[in-house]
Amino acid sequence: MQHRRLGKSAIYVSDICMGTMTFGTQTDEKEAFRILDASLDAGINFFDTAENYPVPPDLKYGGLTEEIFGRWMKTKDRDSIILATKVCGPSHGWIKGSQRAGMTALDRHNIRRAVEASLTRLQTDYIDLYQTHWPDHGTEFDETMEALDDLVREGYVRIVGCSNEDAWGLMKSIETSNRLGTVRYQTIQNNFSLNNRRFEDALAKICDREGVSLIPYSPLGGGVLSGKYQNGAFPEGARFSAYANKGGRHTAMAQRFVNEKSLAATARYMEIAKEAGMSPVTLATAWSKQHSFVASTIVGVSKFDQLEEILAAGDLVLSDDVMKACEKVTREILYPMG
Repeated sequence: MQHRRLGKSAIYVSDICMGTMTFGTQTDEKEAFRILDASLDAGINFFDTAENYPVPPDLKYGGLTEEIFGRWMKTKDRDSIILATKVCGPSHGWIKGSQRAGMTALDRHNIRRAVEASLTRLQTDYIDLYQTHWPDHGTEFDETMEALDDLVREGYVRIVGCSNEDAWGLMKSIETSNRLGTVRYQTIQNNFSLNNRRFEDALAKICDREGVSLIPYSPLGGGVLSGKYQNGAFPEGARFSAYANKGGRHTAMAQRFVNEKSLAATARYMEIAKEAGMSPVTLATAWSKQHSFVASTIVGVSKFDQLEEILAAGDLVLSDDVMKACEKVTREILYPMG
């Protein structure tokens, strides 16, 4: 497993990060511990969670993933683990037990309450990377960055990052940090995969020029690139099988990931993987890591037996021919996820 620096910080992480968003619902605690133990044994030192996990968000489960991870981490050498978690912001979440989705903001009050609750659930006195989960362009950037700066100065957080941010928001935050002399976002966690290369339109250049690292999530395109949704299949227990029947934004998200273009592109990538002698999961994971602006690719499994194909990408470098074949699909099937 290779290690790369997060932004301009002093923190180096394995180039595969284990995500935890299924822990507590799709994945019970015993299975979660097996996955985490195997990941650590394989050389992964970087783990990502969030205050509102597991997904899909539900008030009765919010915070459960952090609690499970905290119990596991308590049995390990804390200093050998790079822990990332997130504060929700105004969208898709809440601070457990107090406020519902849409009623929070990235202001001092909510950031402080969120980090204190996360530290308690995680049973630790510091977080290595603290991220804003969803943008809040309604709150002054000054207040958000100053609140995050306070956490770093007080030792609760080592570095900060953002997630699901756009080009304007990332540049605005960097300008604010430079002007105020506060901490800056060292990382951005956005969707990036063979089926969703929107990040390269503008954000990749910002990352390269400003020294911000992408830690992409969903390198398998929500599991689509594994091939499990091909030919109209919606496997029992799969994320978008559950989302497809929920209605509203959940159904819309399922349709964004699982559609005619994404399935057509996936079929092509499956052929490329077969010719290269690897699984489509291994191909998609390795491809995600092979970019200058990427520090670590966030993967996730709900079952232990899904881990092997992901770990096979650990030290894998795709050949120029494989990368060119993937590029050809991108050119011929533009923006499979819209």
